[in-house]
Amino acid sequence: MTDRPVLWITRRLSDATLERAARDYEVILDSDDRPRGPEEIVEMSRRVDAILPCHSEVFSADVVARLDDRVKIIANHSVGVDHCDLAALKARGIVVTNTPDVLSDATAEIAMLLMLGAARRAVEGDRLVRTGAWDFWSPSFMVGKQVSGARLGIVGMGRVGRAMAARARGFGMEIHYHNRRRLPPEQEQGATFHESLDSLLPVSDFLSLHCPATPQTTGMMNAARFARLPRGAVFVNTARGALVDEEALLAAIESGQLAAAGLDCFVTEPGGNPTFAAHENIFMLPHIGSATTATRDAMGFRALDNLDAFFAGKTPKDML
Repeated sequence: MTDRPVLWITRRLSDATLERAARDYEVILDSDDRPRGPEEIVEMSRRVDAILPCHSEVFSADVVARLDDRVKIIANHSVGVDHCDLAALKARGIVVTNTPDVLSDATAEIAMLLMLGAARRAVEGDRLVRTGAWDFWSPSFMVGKQVSGARLGIVGMGRVGRAMAARARGFGMEIHYHNRRRLPPEQEQGATFHESLDSLLPVSDFLSLHCPATPQTTGMMNAARFARLPRGAVFVNTARGALVDEEALLAAIESGQLAAAGLDCFVTEPGGNPTFAAHENIFMLPHIGSATTATRDAMGFRALDNLDAFFAGKTPKDML
């Protein structure tokens, strides 16, 4: 017998995370790495004191209402918590934490990759070389959009947005941003603040989303908003697919209002949007913004830090 807390880890995390978890907790980890549905979550709640889920496990109000009283904490392996009904969990007295800070650099790297790849026609160029179809060159061949010196609009100037801005400054980009509140000068670093998204859009040669998905932001990039961007702008999303009206995005691509888009997240995940595949000026990745070894270790350890604090009778650092 053991008096260690029983922890259910819903997905395959990094080896270092699993090793540490096994040292301090009675861990339940299934060998198959797949999303867990509502019935599995409810059933498992009868056996565990804590759950360490990913964004793939949805804690809706219905699921939360059926959770066993044994579960005391949900320590998310993610920054975003739009898969959790926070009000319902709070009403049940279940603590919820996330893993901020540690994935900002990795996600900003992917945003830069998508921005550069979309602007410089990476999908099309890769196909030409890979298929042996590259048999021509001229000064008009594969001309793309230059990033250096362009204006970058950032929506959401939190940790990831600021990391993105720092990298973009290395390309000599002019930084504009919209945020719930203006940053202090030491964080703003010369960036231009816009009180409204509609003010930001017309000056954004490139637009990059770094805000959470909430009822207020869901679908915010719609047809009217894409139309406010300069014609030929490049759109990047490494935040959440729910922020974007995908039909409006596709229409903006097809009309030329957007020159290109770089996407790491989609309304439907996994899978993405199959209608995007016909457009080589949409550069897509399968939601891998934080997928580096160092970041996965850091995310797992941050979740375990929150669990350790909770079971030691302290307030977890990242309690929401």
